[in-house]
Amino acid sequence: MAQSASYYLQQAETCERAAAATELDNQRATLLRSQAAWLALAARELGIQAARAERLNQAIKETDDVQ
Repeated sequence: MAQSASYYLQQAETCERAAAATELDNQRATLLRSQAAWLALAARELGIQAARAERLNQAIKETDDVQ
């Protein structure tokens, strides 16, 4: 099951807050890498959604052109 972009963004925000709160450098670095990964997943999901919407709009347009 695909996760939504909002879920990925929530996770990135959680990592950001945890990174800001920690006093350990290695833990902060790990959390910031995790945040970057979550943001990349969100960006990918948003791109997929945009491409899907574009394909749908194109299909509708082609259907209208045929009729």
